[in-house]
Amino acid sequence: MQVILLEKVVNLGNLGEVVRVKDGYARNFLIPQRMARRATTTAIAEFEAKRADLEKAAAEKLAASQAQGEKLNGLTVQISQKSGVDGRLFGSVTNFDIAEALTKQGFAVEKAQVRLPNGPLKITGEHAVAVALHTDVVVDIVVAVIGEHV
Repeated sequence: MQVILLEKVVNLGNLGEVVRVKDGYARNFLIPQRMARRATTTAIAEFEAKRADLEKAAAEKLAASQAQGEKLNGLTVQISQKSGVDGRLFGSVTNFDIAEALTKQGFAVEKAQVRLPNGPLKITGEHAVAVALHTDVVVDIVVAVIGEHV
C-alpha cells in the first residue's frame, strides 16, 4: 500500500514522502497513529495544500524537543530499590520507573521514549540510558540505582 507520511518516521521516510509499506503496517499502525494517509490523488492534493502548516508544526515540535533535550542532557536521576548485600536488586528498574522519576523532576517523558539498551536494570550503580524525545533528538542521561538493604 502506498501512503503519504504526515510526519517523520524512523527507518521509513520524512514528512511528505510517498512510500510503499505492507498493508498491515499501514492499516494497524501508521494510519491510526495519524502518521500517514493513503496515497490517493485527492489525498495528495489535500496534503500539498496543508504542507506548509504540517511542516511548521513539525518544526515547532522539533524545536520544543531540542529545548527539552538541552535541559535533560547529562542529567542524573536517582532511583532507590530494595537490594541484597551483593548489589543485585529484588526486581528491576524499568523504563516506566525512569519515566516516572523524570516526570517527578518536571520533564514530560513517556515510558516509550526511554531506551534501555541492555534491558531492565538489575544491579545497583550508575547506568547510561538514552531518552528519545523526538526522532532527531536523543539525549543521554545517567540513572543512579541506589540499593536499600533489606
